[in-house]
Amino acid sequence: MALLASWERSREFGVRTDLTEAPLAGEPEIFRRRAANVELLEVARPALDRSGAFLADASSMMILTDASGFIVETAGDPRVVDAGRRNHLELGGRWDESVIGTNAIGTALTDRRPTRISGAEHFCEDVQRWTCAAVPVRHPIDGELLGVVDISGPAATFSPQDAALAAAIGREIEASLSSAARLEHELLFQRFVSKRSIWLSEEILVVDRRGFLVHAAQETASKLNGSNPEALIRDVRRLIGTSPLETWEENCRRRFPNASLEIVKNGDAALGCLIVLHQGRSRPAASLAVKPSAEVNVNFNQILGESSAIREARSRARKLAANTLPILIEGETGVGKELFARAIKGAGLAAGGPFVPLNCGGMPRDLIASELFGYAKGAFTGADENGRAGKIEQADGGVLCLDEIGEMPLDLQSYLLRVLEDGMVYRVGDRLGRRVNIRILSMTNRDLAAEIAAGRFRRDLYYRIAAARVRVPPLRERGEDVVALAERFAAIAAGRLGRQAPSFSARLLARLRAHHWPGNVRELRNVVDAMVALADSDRLDIDDLLPELLAGGPSVPGSPASSVPADDASAAKDNLKSAKRAAIFAQVRACGGNLTQAAKRLGIARSTLYLRLAEYREEPPPLC
Repeated sequence: MALLASWERSREFGVRTDLTEAPLAGEPEIFRRRAANVELLEVARPALDRSGAFLADASSMMILTDASGFIVETAGDPRVVDAGRRNHLELGGRWDESVIGTNAIGTALTDRRPTRISGAEHFCEDVQRWTCAAVPVRHPIDGELLGVVDISGPAATFSPQDAALAAAIGREIEASLSSAARLEHELLFQRFVSKRSIWLSEEILVVDRRGFLVHAAQETASKLNGSNPEALIRDVRRLIGTSPLETWEENCRRRFPNASLEIVKNGDAALGCLIVLHQGRSRPAASLAVKPSAEVNVNFNQILGESSAIREARSRARKLAANTLPILIEGETGVGKELFARAIKGAGLAAGGPFVPLNCGGMPRDLIASELFGYAKGAFTGADENGRAGKIEQADGGVLCLDEIGEMPLDLQSYLLRVLEDGMVYRVGDRLGRRVNIRILSMTNRDLAAEIAAGRFRRDLYYRIAAARVRVPPLRERGEDVVALAERFAAIAAGRLGRQAPSFSARLLARLRAHHWPGNVRELRNVVDAMVALADSDRLDIDDLLPELLAGGPSVPGSPASSVPADDASAAKDNLKSAKRAAIFAQVRACGGNLTQAAKRLGIARSTLYLRLAEYREEPPPLC
């Protein structure tokens, strides 16, 4: 069917069957095309060099084209390379269907899938002496079609293994592009992290040289484009990805009038840029007042899973949501405590009010008081001249969600207790009390009873915040929920990439069930997101698992993977450090540069995250 469609297209293009050669460009055009595809050529160079040797006596040659079917490089058996000149199957030849009819290169570009055209299947009679297998090459970040890898040889001697070779080389090139892009993104992100303290109050977009939006907080995209954040992605791609370097700044200022742009380079090569959106100059001072944005409430149906453990937790939380009791939500890191908190808010009396989260362990101790209680005009050097409302005031009429409540400094716990007792909040440096009506939902992964016994948490505050408790079960206690969650996360990840939801092999599902999931639902989501992003097909198998997950094993007590031989201890320590580093950068990227949120996801204090980022920036970034 695909071959018939290609022949019909060839006739519609007016290609003659007696045509003997494809169009051939001159040296200036060849130079221009190669320069425009220098990145593709560089990452393909190792495969080209190996193919030149491997195919030297195999009566085949490897061809690399750009996205239009223009040949930018060849390698292989010199006799076959020379024979290709008869049909302009050579450097500078253009092999799209519109000029030379059905052929593996042009048809693969049109159909955007691996294609083999054998002998008489070619549209032009003189080209029928060839058999060719072509595989499209896409950029792994945004899926852009970059070109084609083709293996061609005489029809009489072409080996079926050549098609597999073309596919392997295509995957190798895409993997090299992915590694290079990840390295560039990490360097961009390191620059972003190093600058974040300077631009604490500004929105920042991190954009790579292709115009791919590496980082933008969700609220930033919403502010810039309302209900259509995808428009921001398209705009940035147009302003940066399709424009010369010297026009980036001018383009950005037309789109973001009060923005400044910093180009990030590695040597002389531009990696991308940071676009800083200066809020103070782009909106009236009155609009800078901190107000929680309107949110779509989460409902309990969005908490997936049918295991008895999750059904029990969901049922208990739903019953408690109907009143105003303070609730303590307990559970390990990554189990979904905030999802439960948002569902409780959405089903409660404060459903129409704000949901204001505060990570009690995710900010420096000297800032938590002003963040929680706000501050008055002139309260300290550098304070906003109009003062600022704290999180408690922002939550008036809604829910204040205190994450990592167990890490709140002991001396601040008494102030929070007073607010909960009398409903009055006093800003730092102010004697005027402000009445608030809030519901408190607290979350912790600590044993607060042990914290009380150790003198690190006030007993009276505990009774105030834990009138009722909900325990969110870890993923290892949820049985088949692992499968349902993995399939849901895969569908969401594929949708973001414009792909069909993938299926899972039985081997992979068994492996997912066996894993201990110390990072719980969050770890599963990250693993599935990575598999979908790197997958070569719509079916995920055990080979698509991240190497560290395979190497780390299921971590099930008693399993072979849960122990490490003594002579491998040093290597395991290095692998653990690399895994920790990768996890930290992955979570900071996933949180759009929001270090407070990233620290919460990682289950560490924000000060600890700062120290880790400073430590890792002194090391060379990982290549993958």
